[in-house]
Amino acid sequence: MANHASAKKRIRGNARRTEVNGARIGRIRTHVKNVELAIGKGDKGLAQTALKEAQPELHRGVRAGVLHRSTVARKLSRLSSRIKSMS
Repeated sequence: MANHASAKKRIRGNARRTEVNGARIGRIRTHVKNVELAIGKGDKGLAQTALKEAQPELHRGVRAGVLHRSTVARKLSRLSSRIKSMS
């Protein structure tokens, strides 16, 4: 248990940040999953639309510090190349 006031304050802040960051990551996963589902259906137009909606969410995750920029770049690159290869 924390013995100092500053340590107690840090514990409260960490709990708050964990909740916010968890919600952020969940929102990002939902958008990526929507792209994956559209690719799975074979609907190129829907997949492109879903990717356009997911892209800003992923970049927001980088700005917020919950994802690394290289991770986001890799995910976007792989998703866009899969959409591009659709007939």
